Amino acid sequence: QVQLVESGGGLVQAGGSLRLSCAASGSIFRLSSVGWYRQAPGKQRELVADVTAGGTTNYADSVQGRFTISRDNAKNTVYLQMNSVKPEDTAVYYCNLDNHRLGYNYWGQGTQVTVSS
Repeated sequence: QVQLVESGGGLVQAGGSLRLSCAASGSIFRLSSVGWYRQAPGKQRELVADVTAGGTTNYADSVQGRFTISRDNAKNTVYLQMNSVKPEDTAVYYCNLDNHRLGYNYWGQGTQVTVSS
């Protein structure tokens, strides 16, 4: 069983920055892809960014150039640096750990990010 604990959410003004962190328990973190998803009120959950075990990153078009995902395998932690945030970035942000080979997929409890205009 893997537990994912997000932190770093909050209220930020448009144009500001925020860094989210997600700490994972267990020993499969370094073998897994990890990512950030978000869900705004009335909308479906969507991928924001993810990073594979090998370090390949992928971003949604809406955050490309503004957000940066990174991982620290020594700390079992994935980060999302959010710069130049916009009101439309307001959502609950969820951390995800995925390992197809081992058949694992875990979600964190979510952290609220609110961007004021």
